[in-house]
Amino acid sequence: MSSEPHPAADPLPDRFDIPGVTAEGAAWLASAGTYPRSTLALWEERPTAPVVLPCGTAFDVVSAPTTFGRRMLDRLWDEGPGSGPVAAYRCRMLLFAAPGTAQRLPSLLDWEEWGAAGPGRSAGIPPLLCHGPGDAVTVPALGTDLGEGAAVRPQSRWLVAPDTRRPWLPGPEILVWAAVRAARAAASAAVRISIFPPADQDAKVYDVSRRR
Repeated sequence: MSSEPHPAADPLPDRFDIPGVTAEGAAWLASAGTYPRSTLALWEERPTAPVVLPCGTAFDVVSAPTTFGRRMLDRLWDEGPGSGPVAAYRCRMLLFAAPGTAQRLPSLLDWEEWGAAGPGRSAGIPPLLCHGPGDAVTVPALGTDLGEGAAVRPQSRWLVAPDTRRPWLPGPEILVWAAVRAARAAASAAVRISIFPPADQDAKVYDVSRRR
């Protein structure tokens, strides 16, 4: 049986240092798979290709509907410690979390009475899909140059891109806090009437220098 050295043994070429995802961030993502060097080789050859990576080792992923996931992300950055990497995939937002989060988050939501069986669900927390050991997710491409068809927004893209080999990742307690705050903020906003149009959500910029 063949084995491959950890990606840290081989520095990535400079071509991976595109805006957002750094060489260190690419190495961290690749470390989630069984053959990290093969993943890096694929990205070197096709930097605009999304890749499916397993959860449970380097990270877990919490998937939320786009609007609610954006509210959670805003709470994390405006009032909390920031976030780990975050991606948008189709109509979902993928929050990368500490390993073990997928197992503990649903029980914490239930304990706080915000889970599927609790009264909190009707108050604004939608189903959160938790991906851990045995699951896999599609991560966005490292590259952003999609050629002449780039006018169409890709279905998968980074909102907070990986930028280090050891990113800080929120655990289940922090994500419960963010989800409850997001639900309460949404409930409060629903009873207010504003004459101003909503701000452009896609224009939000998160200062990653604040991240732990």
